[in-house]
Amino acid sequence: MKGRLALVTGSTRGIGLAAAETLARQGATVVINGREPEAVHSTVAEGQRSGLDFRPMSFDVGDTTASVQAVDQIEQELGPLDILFANAGIQHREALLEFELSDFQRVIAFNLTAQWALAQHAARAMVTRGRGRILFTGSITAVLGRERLSAYTAAKGALHAMVRQWSTELAPAGVTINTIAPGYIRTELTKALWTDPSFDEWLQKRTPAGRWGLPQDLAAAVAFLASDEAGFITGQTLVVDGGLSSTM
Repeated sequence: MKGRLALVTGSTRGIGLAAAETLARQGATVVINGREPEAVHSTVAEGQRSGLDFRPMSFDVGDTTASVQAVDQIEQELGPLDILFANAGIQHREALLEFELSDFQRVIAFNLTAQWALAQHAARAMVTRGRGRILFTGSITAVLGRERLSAYTAAKGALHAMVRQWSTELAPAGVTINTIAPGYIRTELTKALWTDPSFDEWLQKRTPAGRWGLPQDLAAAVAFLASDEAGFITGQTLVVDGGLSSTM
């Protein structure tokens, strides 16, 4: 990754932070992103103290104008963007028949439309240079449905399909596009689940690997798909779930 420049959205914690750290340890300059400037600068400072080449860029991925401007600013100030890991997302849990249309539209707008706009703009410059890596965080819920997640599942399912379609247009220019679909990953956002003894027991029995996933499990997959060695892999969804989706 030496000499590569990466933008990882939603990278002040969890999967995004683990991916950013892994890319930086392999030599990349990584732009840390989040909506809260204080969290972004704190993450950058901590990473730099550990010898990682982190740079700050605070913007709300849900604001498509801000996303486009951020990509332009990164390219102007730091150089060509080689890797985009569009990881930031939002969630809303509600029973299907009680799900408000406004909440559905908000989740779709952030998890699908905003990702489309950010990646499209990054792809334009990558295509002119003849190289690039674009990755999205998808979801196992796009493979296996789960109650109370109708908007999130719809957005991630569309994202998986988008990756397949985009690969047909971007591959000839040397730009790969893939999705990472996490299973149950132990992060701050899933704390209510992994601290629930009954759910924790169910998941570990249900998952062939017998454990929760860790952010580092996702980070390793991101690093591979962002590498030169993965240049012939595009349009794919890589499920990282310890075998959960492979067994009854």
